[in-house]
Amino acid sequence: MTTFRFSFGFGVVAIALSLILTLYVPLSVHAQSLPPAPPPSSDGTSIDQGIAYVLMMLALALTYLIHSSSTF
Repeated sequence: MTTFRFSFGFGVVAIALSLILTLYVPLSVHAQSLPPAPPPSSDGTSIDQGIAYVLMMLALALTYLIHSSSTF
C-alpha cells in the first residue's frame, strides 16, 4: 500500500508542478521581438538589366559587322 500512495502522491506533485510551470514560465519570459531585416540595397535587377543592355549592343554590333562584310 505504501507504494500505491507514493506513486499517487508523486503523480499529484508532478501534475501540480507541470501546471505551475506552464502558467509561470510564459509570464516570466520577456522575449523581445527582433526588428525585421533591412531590405537589400540592390536586388540584382539593375545588374541584370545592365548585362542585358551590353549583350544587346554586342549582338547589334556583331550583326552589323556580319551583314556589312557579306555585301562586298
